[in-house]
Amino acid sequence: MVYNLVVPLVPSYVADLEPYVTGRSVAEVCERYGLKHAIKLASNENPLGASPKAVRAILQLLESQPNRLAVYPTGGSVLSEVLAAHFGVHRRNVITGSGSEGIMSNIVRTFLCDGDEVLTADVTFFGFRVLAQSRGVAYRTVPLRDWRFDLEAIADAVNQRTKIIYLANPNNPTGDIFTRAEFDAFYRRIPERVLIILDEAYCEYARGNPQYPDSLTYRYDNVITLRTFSKAYGLAGMRIGYGFAHEDLISSLAKIKLPFEPSALAETAGMAALEDIEFLTDTLRNNARGMEQLVRELDLLGVRYVRSHANFVMTLWPAADVAAEITEGLLRQGLIVRPLAPFGVPNGIRITIGTPEDNALLTAALSRVMKECLVCS
Repeated sequence: MVYNLVVPLVPSYVADLEPYVTGRSVAEVCERYGLKHAIKLASNENPLGASPKAVRAILQLLESQPNRLAVYPTGGSVLSEVLAAHFGVHRRNVITGSGSEGIMSNIVRTFLCDGDEVLTADVTFFGFRVLAQSRGVAYRTVPLRDWRFDLEAIADAVNQRTKIIYLANPNNPTGDIFTRAEFDAFYRRIPERVLIILDEAYCEYARGNPQYPDSLTYRYDNVITLRTFSKAYGLAGMRIGYGFAHEDLISSLAKIKLPFEPSALAETAGMAALEDIEFLTDTLRNNARGMEQLVRELDLLGVRYVRSHANFVMTLWPAADVAAEITEGLLRQGLIVRPLAPFGVPNGIRITIGTPEDNALLTAALSRVMKECLVCS
């Protein structure tokens, strides 16, 4: 049977959309390059694995309630209560979803109308760009300044059509942050009719910095905070995230979100992970030491990079073809990193902080690849 679409059913802004492409898996790289082992340092996953308390909670749930998977989940209501108590907010100010991206998707569907515009930086989380453009609204960007969000320029760019401003802090893929003073000055210039998304997916890694503006201390009516269990808690495979905002915003989002999102296992894992202080402490300690280890070796190798407050480092190479050859050379040695052309940095490569052993293998392999690189010079 051959299908012939006489009338196009897909809107042009969807047909022309550049999709988000996930990083290569270990299995894919091993098969392609004939390797027995590979190390993935491309997707900012937790190198220590998942929260042990979360794993135990999932196993206990399945053991004690073997039919639990046959029953619809609560839609995140129990987890929302736990999050509210943990962070000292009211339940009606909390929403949960399938990762912070799931909530971003609901924000786009809930608040954007035809004729609205989204405003953000030119180099930031590519997934948000896909979600915003899938709505068919104008997606405007302001260049980073010294690899940091230029909040002053973004405020200058606000017009009557601006509906949402997206800010990632720390930013992905640069890892840099804007400070509390910078955000305060920025916020004073933003109309109340504009919704500000503060994506704090990597906040656990940055909150030790006294200049970091933890958005939960603001409680502004037009700011929504997004966070995730994917990074510091090691639950990327569970797809569980949460958000904080004014109750009117949350109630509107609740009308749009899937009624049984997140899943029962994700909700159980999230509640247990939130209590796993030991694992979080180990994660942050490993990241701090790994960051010091990696940047020290990058300095010795003469590799340019951006100082990061997250769990990754964005390296910068002389040209796009150099970055491509470095990426390919590392893949052949079983080291998976993230080329940043889709993020708007064709000469960039993002490297996730791994275990001490991972970091040592990465830098050793990088040294060899740089010596063999045909275009590095």
